[in-house]
Order: sequence, then structure tokens, then C-alpha cells
Amino acid sequence: MSRLERHLGQLWAHEKASYGLRVFIALASAIAFGWYHGQIQAIPSLFLGIIASAIAETDDNWWGRTRSVLLSLLCFTIAAAAVVALFTYPLAFIATLALAAFGLTLLGALGERYASIGQATVTLWMYAAIALDQHQGGDRQQLLYDLLMLLAGAAWYGLLSILWTAMFANRPVRERLARLFFELGHYLQLKADLFEPVRHGNLQQRQLALAEQNVRVVQALNIAKTAIISRFGRSGRPGVQSGLYFRLYYMAQDFHERASSSHYPYEALAEAFFHSDVLYRCRRLLSLQGKACQALGEAIRLRQPFDYGERTRVAGQDLQSSLHYLRRQHNPQWARLLGSLQLLTTNLSSIERQLSEATLADTPLEGIDTRLRDSSPHTLREMATRLRQALTPGSLLFRHGVRIALALTAGYAVLTLMHAENGYWILLTILFVCRPHFGATRRRLVERIAGTLAGLGVTWALMQLFPGIGLQLLLALAAALVFFFSRTDRYLLATAAITVMALLCFNLLGDGFVLIWPRLLDTLIGCAIAAIASLLVLPDWEGRRLHKVMAQVVTAAAAYLDEVLGQYRSGMRDDLPYRIARRDMHNTDVALSVALSNMLREPGYARGNLDAGFRFLALSNTLLGYLSALGAHRAQASVVGEDPLIEQGVQLLRQSLAQLATALAQRQPAPPQEDEIAVADALEQLPEDSDEKSGLVRTQLALMLRLLPRLRAVAAEAITPVNSAPRPSPTPA
Repeated sequence: MSRLERHLGQLWAHEKASYGLRVFIALASAIAFGWYHGQIQAIPSLFLGIIASAIAETDDNWWGRTRSVLLSLLCFTIAAAAVVALFTYPLAFIATLALAAFGLTLLGALGERYASIGQATVTLWMYAAIALDQHQGGDRQQLLYDLLMLLAGAAWYGLLSILWTAMFANRPVRERLARLFFELGHYLQLKADLFEPVRHGNLQQRQLALAEQNVRVVQALNIAKTAIISRFGRSGRPGVQSGLYFRLYYMAQDFHERASSSHYPYEALAEAFFHSDVLYRCRRLLSLQGKACQALGEAIRLRQPFDYGERTRVAGQDLQSSLHYLRRQHNPQWARLLGSLQLLTTNLSSIERQLSEATLADTPLEGIDTRLRDSSPHTLREMATRLRQALTPGSLLFRHGVRIALALTAGYAVLTLMHAENGYWILLTILFVCRPHFGATRRRLVERIAGTLAGLGVTWALMQLFPGIGLQLLLALAAALVFFFSRTDRYLLATAAITVMALLCFNLLGDGFVLIWPRLLDTLIGCAIAAIASLLVLPDWEGRRLHKVMAQVVTAAAAYLDEVLGQYRSGMRDDLPYRIARRDMHNTDVALSVALSNMLREPGYARGNLDAGFRFLALSNTLLGYLSALGAHRAQASVVGEDPLIEQGVQLLRQSLAQLATALAQRQPAPPQEDEIAVADALEQLPEDSDEKSGLVRTQLALMLRLLPRLRAVAAEAITPVNSAPRPSPTPA
């Protein structure tokens, strides 16, 4: 294979290559149609229709994509018809737009597919209004033609999307699994940094970095699960190819549980083995396995064989040799710590074994519960229930829908009073900038303004340098591609690109230079209205609901504990209830991390005790690590049900977690439990005849009981407003 062929293969295998090529074909064919038929003025409408249809696109199989496209086109047609019918009646127009925006926002309660369709429908409504605004007092036949081209562009991209999904049905699954193993590999490398034996190191900062990466891993797991469900169903019987995808997904779940395990406080390990190489060997093996996971992701993406590598196997053998050497020292103070390191080594050995067998497609799935939880509603009754639950002032979607509706109404009033030229860009800016949370809105606002300024500057330069229509069409095509490549993760660049595309397209209809200042003014007005709406209209301050998110974390931890201990009584089963409990624990942990990130951008008076919130996140991740260690080594052990001290520790842990969750939900400090430390001390006094499983359960329960007082104290601090925290009394003279 030549170097060019290899580079082309890598380019085609890129996770955004399929999406980019699909968009390129749609946009390039729109340009070809307009150029061939001499209908250059139809190209902007075709472009906008393609953009609206692409915004509505979500990951699905060909039949699901067909239904989504048909529903999108129905909504688009209704929106365009409403704009034509109501445009000359301002009160009716804005009232209908506000109600439609509110209702379509609530569709997000039904899942990502309906949320995307709702967003795209309101976007197309704005595009249609912009088209009518351009033709006021002009040829009505030309107006209807432009609207027809708008819908034609949406239909063309929808058809192309269906055909593409049918031809490359399993490609999205491979892309999601490749991304999952890449993120998992980075997680393992960050985990390796915790084993660096450095005294007085910034352990909390490393743990927070690991928590942030855990967010990406959990999101990648959820996205991969959605892709698998879309292609193979919730409980289908996997074939040879789909069986490989299922096995890779379950393997990633197992890696995540083992990698997130914590068997002993890292400070104690660093202190005890400061003069040994064992922690360096742990760090090296974890780092190499992280690189191996990323190499596996690359192999999945390129559809190439995966070789685990001899160097990683040797690193595992070196770690075993180092442990054997320490055991021969017969140091009684190291006994429990060496047991924890042995459990870590067992985890790493399991990861090594599974990586070495990663691409064996013929490995049987017999005895494995291949069901996956699908939380999307599938019947009209389930959909109606979701919508009823969202139709309350306490719902995030309800509050955001009201906020969007009022912000659009205010924007329409401003453009009417100002008689703003191309004033509907104000409404378009409000729609894209106003987010459910103030922190996200603030970030979007800054990126929108900066991106618009950059886009306007680039457009002015391009129109000066390339006055020809043909070149400007190619530049508009390139800008549109940049927008689609960057719209999900680089909003500033996406805003700059869509600004370039819009002005170049409008330059085909008239003088694009005169639109530069109106575009900037409309963006500033729209951003100001979005910011005011986020501040004043039913604001969702994360600081004021943080206690509920923290309560969900503790509740999920209790449910995960019950599932783990249940398998010590009945035997290891990687069944659906266990995986649901484990995933719920990680999802609530991610929700807490996201809430704290949003709080960073909120005003000081609404932010709450952010420092305590991050310390609670670090402690909750530690609790998750202790639970994951129990889960990673779960197996039937009769001693768990027969040891009265273990039973006492379990009951005390359950009671403490339940009390903490209830107290957090009510925004009150949890009462202390006096027996926790005493029971933890007793659990750590291992009998001489105790087996490995009994020692593991006792040790992990003791670690969790010792963690609870700190968790309880930080929780009480986190729910206390900063300005109401007790001040130190003055020192007596």
C-alpha cells in the first residue's frame, strides 16, 4: 500500500470524515444545480435548507433516520407555511413563534432525536422569515420559489442521509467504540499519575483531573450504547459482527470499573512504599495499558488488526516480580497494603487478558446478558407521560421553553421598533445563544460575539480579494464545511464560518458589504437579550439545586452497593440490573461534575460554595472507587452473609448513605453516626483464617465508613451559602 493510499484510508476513517463528505456532497450538488440551471439566487436557500436538515440529524439506523427525516420535513413545511401566512400580522406571528418555540423545546423530553428536530424547526422558521424579509414588496412568486428551495434543500440532505445510513450501517458504531477506547486510554494514563510516589503532591488536583476525564468516558459509553441500540436493538441476539461490537462495549465497561477502582488511600501507599519501585511499576503498567486502549481504538477505527504488544506484558511480569520481592520481606505493616496492590495487579491482569483477545470476533457471548437499557420512550403513552412530567415549572425544559419564548418576543419587539435591516438575525442569535443553563449561555454569548467579529473581518477580506461569483461560491462551500465540522465542539470557529457563509451567500443576492455592520449590530442585540433572559426569566442556578444533584449521587451509590453485595451472595453476573446500577452511579457523578462546571460561570450571588462542591466531587469519586473495587472483584462468597461484623458494617453504611441523601435533598446537614469509625476499626482487624474475599469486603467497607464523616462534613459545608457561613469570633484583647 502506497503512502498516499494509507493517508487517504486514515482520512476516510476519521470520525468526522463520513459526516463531512455527506455535507460536501449535499452542498456541492446545490451549487452545481444553481450554476447549471442559471439559478444562482436559489443557492442560499438550498444551503439554509441543508443546514436545517443537518441540524435535525441524529445517530440512528436507516429506518429510524427515515422516520426522523419525514417528521422533520413535516415540521419544516408547517413552519414555512406559518411564516407565509402570518408574516404580515406581527402579533399573530410572534405569538405563534413563541408558542411553537416553547412546544418544540418541550419535545426534548422525548429524547435527542426530538430535541434536534425541534431546534431545527425553529431554525428553519427563522430562515423562512429572513427570506420573506428580503422579498418585502417584491415578487411573491420568487418568494415562494425561495421557500420551495429551502424545503428542497432539507429534503435533499434528508434523502442523502437515509441512503448514507443504509450503505454504511455499522460505521457509526465503530466510530463511537473507537472514541470510547481512546477516552478510556486517556483515563488509564491519568489514573497512572496517582501512583507516582511523591510526598505532599497535589493529589486533589490529580483526582479532579481524573474526575473530568471520567465525564468524557461516561459520555462516550452512553453514546456508544445509543449507537449499538440503534443498530441492533435492546435485546436482540448478536451475530458474528454485531457480537464483536457488543463484546467490545462490555469490555470497555469492565475496564472502566476496574480502572476506577480504589483499594487503599494513595497517600498511604506512597508513604509505605516510598523507597520501593512497586508504585512506579504500577504507574508504568497503567500508562502502557492506556496507550494500548488508544491503539485498540485506532485499530477499530481503521479496521486493522490489533497487537497488544510484548512490552506491556513484560511490564506486568515486572510488577508481579516486584510484589513477590516485597512479600518476601515479611513486613507485617505492609500486609494489608500488599493485599491491596495484589488486587490492583489482578485488575490489570484482567485488562491485559481482555486486550490480548480484543479483536477475536468468534468469541462466544453465551451466558452474557446482552440486554441494554433504552431510556427513550417508544409508545404514545410513554411519550405523553414524558411530556406531562416536563410540563411543570420545576422542569428544566419548561423553564428554558418559557425563557426562549419570552426572549424571542422581546427580540421581535426590538427589531420592529428599530426597523432593523435583516433584523431576524436578532432572533436567530437568541435561538442559538440562549442555553438551558446560565453558564452555558454565558460561554455561548462570548463565543458568538468573538466568532461573528472574526467572521465579518474574514468575509470583508475575502470579498475584496475574490470578487468573482464562482470563487465566492467555493469559499461559501468551504465555510459551510468548517461550520459542520466544528459546530459541536468549537462554537467560536463554527460561528465565524457560518458568518462567512451567510454573507458570501447574501452577496450573491446584492451587496454583501452593506450587511457587515447590521450583522454585527444584530448579533450584539441578540446576545444582550439572551443574557438578560437567562438572568431574569426563571433562571436555573446550579448553585441553588446543587444539593439535589449531590443527593442523587449518594442515592446512586447506595443502589450500586446493594447490587454489588447481592452478587457476593449469589455469584458474579454481569446482568442488566447490575450494569444499570453501575451506570447510574457514574451518570450522577458526571451530572455533579457538569453542574460544578456550570457554576463556575454563574454570578457570585448565585454560585454557592463552589470550593466545597469540588471537594464533595473528589470525595464522591473516592467513594465510587471503593465501590468499583468491590464490583471488579465480585464473586460468590458465603462469608459475606455469615460474618456478623460485615453485616453490621453494611447496615451502618446503608443507613448513613440513606440519611445523607435525605438530608441533602432537604438541604439540611446530616446527623453524625458515632459508630462508623469504631466499626471500621473492627473490620480492619482481620482474623488469621480469613480468606481473600472476606478481607477485600472488610477492607472496602472500612474505607467507606472512614470516608463518610468527611463526606458528611463537606456536604454540610456545600449546602451552606457562602455569605451565611459562620465567621470566626474576634480574639479577646
